[in-house]
Amino acid sequence: MIFNEVYGSYYNVVAGILAEAVQRGVTREGILRIIREKGYLESGITIPKALEHDWPLLREDGSTPIRHVPTMPLTDLEKQWMKAICQDPRVRLFDPPMEELADVEPLFEQDFFVWFDRYGDGDPFEDALYQVHFRAALQALREKRWLQITYLGKRGLHQQAFFPERLEYSGKDDKFRLIARAGSGTGYVIRMSAIREIAPMGAAGPTDVEDQNTGRTRASMQNEKKLVVLELIDERNALERAMIHFSDLEKETEKLDQDHYRIRLYYRNTDETEILIRVLSFGPKIRVTAPEEFIGLVRDRLEKQKRSG
Repeated sequence: MIFNEVYGSYYNVVAGILAEAVQRGVTREGILRIIREKGYLESGITIPKALEHDWPLLREDGSTPIRHVPTMPLTDLEKQWMKAICQDPRVRLFDPPMEELADVEPLFEQDFFVWFDRYGDGDPFEDALYQVHFRAALQALREKRWLQITYLGKRGLHQQAFFPERLEYSGKDDKFRLIARAGSGTGYVIRMSAIREIAPMGAAGPTDVEDQNTGRTRASMQNEKKLVVLELIDERNALERAMIHFSDLEKETEKLDQDHYRIRLYYRNTDETEILIRVLSFGPKIRVTAPEEFIGLVRDRLEKQKRSG
């Protein structure tokens, strides 16, 4: 974790008080609320002394001579970290402000990392045409606009109008996928590397869509948390590998006996395909015990691999 004292709790308390004072003036009750939210519940602070005495930044009526909401400056270490992250070709797809970091030395180089347990045929992130297609899809997502896409499928080239819903990245495959739907409402998963042509359309799409079967919006369904229960055999450091592999997920781990563990993973509904791939990568060391729906996904995936292989 990159940490600087400028981002400590008390600095955030002061910044919050001044921000509210700039916007509409701050009251004593407002100060206490900000302290509770950004500081510590047991804090006895009422008004930071420095605001009234050491620095004349807060007047008695709750106003401030400051004209603009205070911002937290980036530290040199943070700039170095950002420069290192921006060297990743996947991050550069999002057009980060590289020119603002031109004179900054990166905190680390990309060749510091050695990837394992990942396929070697990832997307061509540095290909100029791939970047054009990716940014066109990203802009359509932000503007909520339809796209005319020509892509290479199993039966050749297809051309159709799609409304983009989100972009997904698979760490296992090292590929981006565009999740979209056609005018009929049918959902599609399109590999970004399979796109041959992409063009924005003038029509704007709906901000959200209600599912006809459930009555819920797509956004609420996508953000829904789901649970999968795993049983792991701790052989060849399987437990340690699983903790690293699933470190980005909320989880609960329970020891059953000397070598067996139960792991409960919580994930977003939209990440289900990616979680399935990651679970299967452990082979027989992990067994899915619940829910039945996820067990069915595992069974279907293995049957497809058997038929194709």
